[in-house]
Amino acid sequence: MAEYTRNVNVPEGELEVLDELEELDDLEDAEEALDSEEAAPGKQTRSSLQAPFQSSLFPVLFVDRDMRIIYANSACEKLFTGFFSLVGNYFIDVFGKTFAVEDIRQIRQTIISGAYGFSWKGSTQIKSRDMASVQTRVYIFPAEMGAKAPGEFVVMFDDVTEENKRLLRAVFLSLLEASKLKDNDTGKHITRVNFYSKCLTEELFGSGVPAYMKIDADFIDNIGFLASMHDVGKIGVPDDILNKEGPLSDWEWAIMREHTKNGAFILSTYPDPMAKEIALSHHEKWNGSGYPFRLEGEMIPLSARIVAIADVYDALRMERSYKPALSHEVTVQKMIEGKGSHFDPSLIEIFRCIAQDFQEIYEANRD
Repeated sequence: MAEYTRNVNVPEGELEVLDELEELDDLEDAEEALDSEEAAPGKQTRSSLQAPFQSSLFPVLFVDRDMRIIYANSACEKLFTGFFSLVGNYFIDVFGKTFAVEDIRQIRQTIISGAYGFSWKGSTQIKSRDMASVQTRVYIFPAEMGAKAPGEFVVMFDDVTEENKRLLRAVFLSLLEASKLKDNDTGKHITRVNFYSKCLTEELFGSGVPAYMKIDADFIDNIGFLASMHDVGKIGVPDDILNKEGPLSDWEWAIMREHTKNGAFILSTYPDPMAKEIALSHHEKWNGSGYPFRLEGEMIPLSARIVAIADVYDALRMERSYKPALSHEVTVQKMIEGKGSHFDPSLIEIFRCIAQDFQEIYEANRD
């Protein structure tokens, strides 16, 4: 490298510039020494270790022995966009809250002390308010296999979110199809209720109202599927009551109301409690006059209050064996009349603002 010598005739202001150039020379010398060391025979360079993962479909990142993230391939950056900033941060700072405490302890022992043969396998769920949850299997192993004291480790993620969701929902969709065989008068009702519920929930999500901050991307995704399950408990209602033309007697109504409890029991094994909440409470009313438990106000789960609006709107729009169909305008007016008695008054105000969206959903999904 070039040497910079000071000349006594150099103006004083230029001496600082020469000092900075000397420091740059020292830095470049150090980098050259590091490159030479990494390129030494028998030792793979960092770039050669990372090369196989650059175009991998699997999200991959590298961490050093201090657990600092030093590399993330494009698949990893894509997977965690909206969740985390990766390179330069510590693995524990980024992912610590997504693992169980025992998992974090084992990961530290794997990387720092070489426990478990320098390798670890587990799983985690990553979520934020704006992004739906990501479920992954996680594999950690040395970047340079066979190294006695590996300095870098590969962390590979296997995204199983859609696979798990598809398998789970397929089971409950089969129950929904079975319930539809019992009630032939619903048409596309359950499809529209899903759309209405998701539409209203998305409006709440973007409202900025503190009371609705519990709504996140998972809440929106789940209600867009689970709203359709609200009447799955009707599978336990006798056919002669379920399909009776004309009004039900008191004892028949008592049996019909049991569909809420039946539905809650059927959906009790669904991982998200929203499923059970909707089935059990979508017929509760804001003033406490609903069923099955006469809950009132915010005692009624938010998801059930949302689905109640979606369900009643569509029921009023539909022609049934015991009633004519109502127009959109008349339906909206009746819904507004139920503000504070049947429906959550705050939700009805938001429904009023997006009522035209409900109309468009109905028209696009007519029976």
